Amino acid sequence: CPVLRAAPALRYWRVMTAPTAIRPYGPEDSDRLLAIWLDASRVGHPFFTEDQLREQARLVRDIYLPEAENWVATLEGEPVGFIGLIDNFVGGLFVDPARHGCGSGRALVEHARRLKGMLELEVYARNSRADGFYRHLGFREIGRRARDDNGLPFEVVHLRWEQPPS
Repeated sequence: CPVLRAAPALRYWRVMTAPTAIRPYGPEDSDRLLAIWLDASRVGHPFFTEDQLREQARLVRDIYLPEAENWVATLEGEPVGFIGLIDNFVGGLFVDPARHGCGSGRALVEHARRLKGMLELEVYARNSRADGFYRHLGFREIGRRARDDNGLPFEVVHLRWEQPPS
């Protein structure tokens, strides 16, 4: 994302683009990533109630962060997003809404592609921004179901990305 920096020898400000770095998840990341998850979920999943989000946050904290293969995107050393992998399945991709559009989500997906080769994921059909993001990155729809994993009436789209043949 653009970062305003003072040019030391000059008397003006310039905009620089900070590169996204990807690193493995550590337990010390838990609180920050949970906050990112909650903020991003409120934006991407406005159809969930606060009670539903709080229950999901408990699962993220107690199960998904400790047990999935998680990678953290950082800008200038600060976590701004993460991707959770279960084998080739993307269990979740969440980026701080203040950093949407800055390339961190793309960097996380590209990192996962390099690690796994083929990726699958599910996205809520009502989360059109995320669905469009994944399709822009070359994911293709391979199925749909009318209810989510909790049996709630929220349509889920199953997407897959495969390495193009060389």
